[in-house]
Amino acid sequence: MNLLHPYSALTPDCALDALDSCGLRADGRLLALNSYENRVYQMGVEDAAPVVVKFYRPGRWSDEAILEEHAYTTDLAAREIPVVAPLALQGATLHLHEGFRFAVYPKQGGRMPEFDRADTLQWMGRFLGRIHAVGTQTDFVHRPALNLETFGLASRDFLRTGKWLPPDLVAAWDSVVEHALTSVAYCYERAGTMHAIRLHGDCHAGNVLWTADGPHFVDFDDSRMGPAVQDLWMLLSGEREEQQAQLTEILLGYEDFAEFDPRELHLIEALRTLRLIHYAAWLARRWDDPAFPAAFPWFNTQQYWQARILELREQIALMDEPPLVA
Repeated sequence: MNLLHPYSALTPDCALDALDSCGLRADGRLLALNSYENRVYQMGVEDAAPVVVKFYRPGRWSDEAILEEHAYTTDLAAREIPVVAPLALQGATLHLHEGFRFAVYPKQGGRMPEFDRADTLQWMGRFLGRIHAVGTQTDFVHRPALNLETFGLASRDFLRTGKWLPPDLVAAWDSVVEHALTSVAYCYERAGTMHAIRLHGDCHAGNVLWTADGPHFVDFDDSRMGPAVQDLWMLLSGEREEQQAQLTEILLGYEDFAEFDPRELHLIEALRTLRLIHYAAWLARRWDDPAFPAAFPWFNTQQYWQARILELREQIALMDEPPLVA
């Protein structure tokens, strides 16, 4: 493990002092939350409600890219769309302490949404439609797009640069990932030219907190430009018939606020494939962070890569099937 990783300097005292530096007095309570890309803590504040403080991974985003995300979520919150936006403290949402950039968020309670309920899916669809209606109004300038090149080809190329795979599986992996990326390209070809919008980007159940008032969307850290269906497909699960029923309910709510281009349904399995390849490359890119070998000890094992090869073969078959229908 690399003990000199930049996060090794982010001690509890450093984190608490960072909160003090932007005008909130930490009371010493600090709880590390489940986050690997960044370091995220719930902190107690004297005479005020607890807050959540996110310390951005050094070198990942530029200040301009972070501020674009902040501006987007702040705009959504101002329109009473239930997203958790950063607090403006001392006139800023992005702060710097001891070399660490960070943002402070209000603590948002809630539970996991029940995606097996039709009313929950419709509710999710309505709010995603509202988010996307705002997302179409301008483009990100400093944040990357989600597409075949950024998630697929770049991830493939990075994995080829290191000795991440067992030698006896390299040929099988190279073959299946090439076939998968060719199938992804064909899915994009079938979908045709589409309009990319500002997305949540990582809209899975873990980034949605459910309360009596409905969903609250958190963690726009992966927000980027891409097709609207990227924020919908991760809500789907089960066999094809189940996914079709779920999609119908989501779109029933979604189209109250935003128009959905049904051609994007050609991309569901393509986007799932890109996410699988990108995830493997993400683990490899972060392997110098001591938190990653500890949390993902199975990453560079024979069993892991055998499972990934099988997974991509299954995805190739799914991408050959007709898409779901709107």
